[in-house]
Amino acid sequence: ITCPGVLLKDKEELYLSVSVLGQSKKTHCVPAVFPLLFQEKLVFEKAFADIVDPGDLVELLELDTAVLELIQLVPPVGKVLATYEENTRDFLFPDPKLTRGHHGLDREILMKRSSSFT
Repeated sequence: ITCPGVLLKDKEELYLSVSVLGQSKKTHCVPAVFPLLFQEKLVFEKAFADIVDPGDLVELLELDTAVLELIQLVPPVGKVLATYEENTRDFLFPDPKLTRGHHGLDREILMKRSSSFT
């Protein structure tokens, strides 16, 4: 995660929280110095046993929301610094113009800064 020219006033570590398809996972913590480098893979698996028509799966993914939050471990409960929300279909299968690298595995997203991120 990059944020050119920004220094975090709080020095507690940060992590990414990712929620998709009713599941939530978080990365390991990293030091509070940009750029933040999260060198790990989060795996989400879900079986859709009741869905036969691919169109129904597309609709279900469009109704679900993928949420990413950049959280700093500031006591007592942590502080959300930035968020990103998008329907799960567009998050998992972005427009090819938004991706680069092998099979779109390298993609940039723009997170919305929270009011507590000063």
